[in-house]
Amino acid sequence: MSRGLIVFVREAQPGRVKTRLAADLGVGAATELYAAMQADVLESAASLADTRLLVFWAVEQGELPLFQALPRLEMFAQKGADLGERMAAAFETAFAGGISSCCIIGSDSPDLPRRYIEEAFQALELDRADVVFGPAEDGGYYLLGMRRLWGRLFEDVPWSTMHVLETSLERARELNLRSAMLPLWYDLDTLADLRRLAASDGSDAPRTRQALLHLADRLHSTTEAGTS
Repeated sequence: MSRGLIVFVREAQPGRVKTRLAADLGVGAATELYAAMQADVLESAASLADTRLLVFWAVEQGELPLFQALPRLEMFAQKGADLGERMAAAFETAFAGGISSCCIIGSDSPDLPRRYIEEAFQALELDRADVVFGPAEDGGYYLLGMRRLWGRLFEDVPWSTMHVLETSLERARELNLRSAMLPLWYDLDTLADLRRLAASDGSDAPRTRQALLHLADRLHSTTEAGTS
């Protein structure tokens, strides 16, 4: 069975990535942090065995960035008016290219355990579920997996709100799909998220952890400012 993992990323350009964190860390630091996160996510994804890696870039001018290739990496430009349309188009591209079980992740969870992605593929390939969700702590999802495109899953969803997962599960019920849930995980969107990763143990997300070491003084001073 042909597996495919879609990763949504964008170019690490100042002012266009991690804008919420940029307000606290500065634009330059937020951009460097995102570049580290992106590198960790792609390297981890490329380490999955027997899995095609499809990287979909959010580009401004329709041109893909210059990027050092990783094993099994295939690059595309994201297409669509909103996140739902862009994800649906990416899945359509994957299935049209011969992939039979496909998952999508973003670049905001550099320490996401690879075993969670493996669990998603197993649920699909062992026919335990039609669609797999990785629930995020902010009410969205960090992973979505399926074996065919159900466009309704991406329609009328309040993207970037705490109701994304809830609405998506409703869509799955409308379609009479069997849904499987992965363990809860988190995105790196706030200072609290950064401190959480910095305080955790492990060898995952090495570039992101190194970037956080460089930001340690700034994270500490921001904490003091917020409690004074």
